[in-house]
Amino acid sequence: MKLQRSKLMRGQAEKFCRCYDNGGMDEGGSFDQYTVCYTGRYRHKTERCQWYVGMSTYPFHPQGFGQHGESKPCESIDTNKSGFAPAIGRKNHLGTRIPFKTLPEDCKKLVVRDIIDLWS
Repeated sequence: MKLQRSKLMRGQAEKFCRCYDNGGMDEGGSFDQYTVCYTGRYRHKTERCQWYVGMSTYPFHPQGFGQHGESKPCESIDTNKSGFAPAIGRKNHLGTRIPFKTLPEDCKKLVVRDIIDLWS
């Protein structure tokens, strides 16, 4: 499946990721305020690990933060023991789940780049 950047930025990215906001340092969170967990059928490319990225509001800035990670095989970092992620507006250990469209613009760009790399 060939993904197009413009379509992803207009709303299709929600199908490929779950986004979380821990409130940032102002609300007792951390500098890596946003965490995005990639979903879908890409794990055959990643040795069955789930990929995610933690980032600040400006992940491309020299003083910003954007770091990728991966889960253990067959595990998901944002789901509960039953295998479900929280609904948008609900919380887990990563923060409150938010819609992709509410991420800062630089965070959206980073996520879209990752999605294109994973699925194209």
